[in-house]
Amino acid sequence: MSLTPQWLDELRSRISLSGVIGRSVRVTKAGREFKACCPFHNEKTPSFTINDDKGFYHCFGCGAHGDVIRWMTDHQGLPFMDAVKELALQAGMEVPAPDPRAAKKAEQQKSLHDVMQAAQDFFVRCLAEDRGSEARRYLASRGFPAQIVRDFGFGFAPDSRTALKEALSAFPDEMLIEAGLRIVVEGKEPYDRFRGRLMLPILDPRGRVIAFGGRILTAEKTDAPKYLNSPDTPLFDKGRTVYNLHRAGPASRQNGRVVVVEGYMDVVALAAAGIGEAVAPLGTALTEHQIERLWRLVETPTLCFDGDSAGQRAAMRAITRALPLLRPGHSLRIVTLPAGMDPDDVVKKQGPAAMEQLLAEARSLVDALWEAERNSAPLTTPEDKAGLKARLLAHCETIQHPDIKSLYRRELTERFGELAFARKERAPFQSRQGTGPRGKGQPWKPAPAPLAEQDKARMLRIGTGPSSSLLAAVLDGLICHPQHISRHADALARLQPDNPDTCALIDALLVLSDAGQPLESKTLRTILLERGLRPPSAQDYAGMRFGFLVSGGDSAGDELAEAIAILVEWPAVEEALAEANKRVETELSEENFAEQQRLIARSMALRARLGQMGRARAAL
Repeated sequence: MSLTPQWLDELRSRISLSGVIGRSVRVTKAGREFKACCPFHNEKTPSFTINDDKGFYHCFGCGAHGDVIRWMTDHQGLPFMDAVKELALQAGMEVPAPDPRAAKKAEQQKSLHDVMQAAQDFFVRCLAEDRGSEARRYLASRGFPAQIVRDFGFGFAPDSRTALKEALSAFPDEMLIEAGLRIVVEGKEPYDRFRGRLMLPILDPRGRVIAFGGRILTAEKTDAPKYLNSPDTPLFDKGRTVYNLHRAGPASRQNGRVVVVEGYMDVVALAAAGIGEAVAPLGTALTEHQIERLWRLVETPTLCFDGDSAGQRAAMRAITRALPLLRPGHSLRIVTLPAGMDPDDVVKKQGPAAMEQLLAEARSLVDALWEAERNSAPLTTPEDKAGLKARLLAHCETIQHPDIKSLYRRELTERFGELAFARKERAPFQSRQGTGPRGKGQPWKPAPAPLAEQDKARMLRIGTGPSSSLLAAVLDGLICHPQHISRHADALARLQPDNPDTCALIDALLVLSDAGQPLESKTLRTILLERGLRPPSAQDYAGMRFGFLVSGGDSAGDELAEAIAILVEWPAVEEALAEANKRVETELSEENFAEQQRLIARSMALRARLGQMGRARAAL
């Protein structure tokens, strides 16, 4: 039939979706929509909505979604054309006249479907006969239950060049060749394609046999492939076909998940373990057409790959195929199995629960991409790291959706920055006052080794201005609440005030808090004054009354911790912003500009928070 998109849209517009669904399901009005208990899965509370204005139904429980035609095919079980004809009758529309060429092609395909079903019946009979004993032993060794063997239609192809032709003598040899069941070699008689193999039918979404896969049973036969699939035919396009899709569709509506494995025997193994929503590509890497088909079932299919190098290459091919197709809400999740194991191994050795755990821990697409590229080559030199960045950005450029491209670029660039420009780990605080007695039986720690110039440049410099006032307030707060000094010792040890008296005051606080004796605020102030060290006063922090200066308890400790965090981060942000400004002046790129704006926003946020902390208490 020649059905144009315009004609189908007209058909949908003339049909009341809620009226069609209401014939099978009890629906109730809910505002501008209708609600019902979902007919695709069992539920007590309605989560199935019908929108006549938009012309679609959607279940928030299982994800079932579609228009009136989809309802007729998925719920009523009608073939597409039968559904269209029935709806057209209801709408009072004439179905367009058949296209002669399309009709001829449909008739040809119908005949080929008859051939494929006859071949399937033959293979199933052979499995049950004496000549199928070896195939039955193999199935028993895999532990497949009899019900699984029947459900998936396992069969056996005899080791003969003519057995299939003889069994299907009612069909001309040309049809067997066109269906991919027989092979033609120039100068020789045609012969059966599948010989001495365990057979598994490949079905289309409507459950019709369109191709076969065969597994060799004789390990000694090394001159033939282990697995053999039908060639592309008028019925079968391996780049567009997803194995087990007709079974996985209903199963996916129950749990909102589709699991993609590497081969059809993996699909069978998972089905035997109770995971019925598994599918597989057919002898090729996952294609763009197959990804789109999976997205019709769920928005984020889970791809499961073996832990060997071949499995990792397959995962990377799937990722690169998916990146240009990404759109809001649609992505992939990636599971990598333990090394040397496939899904069948995991289920048999560790149990179905172990497989479920692996699936639950699936990584996002961006995580899998980052880890694959990060681990693909050494990162010991600047050139190695630059190569990683180039590969990541090249992947981002393949993404067609502008928002997703920008978000991937930013996410991967930030991860690269954390890896390539990671701050060096600093040693725990040690006193800067040399060695000597420290208290009862406790020796002084030695002074730290001199810092290299590049490390000095990274130290937090506290001079005049807001940072100096904040430091004075923090030190006064620590003297008021000395129990918090040891908690922030590492942060204080990193500070390098310009004022030597302030530096000596920090040293004294750290040493006294490390002496192992509990400190009280009044006692601490006395000790500092005896050592010639002046504690800060309100004049040193411009009279700003921070919460930790006027209150106690947990709230004082929390606000003091926040102030110290600002004190530590602020100079680092300002230093990074200065470098970013230089990079923008030198090279105005999207990446440099975005980093500059991020740092400006962070600097302003820190200043605003500091002002809020001071003003809030100044009003007390």
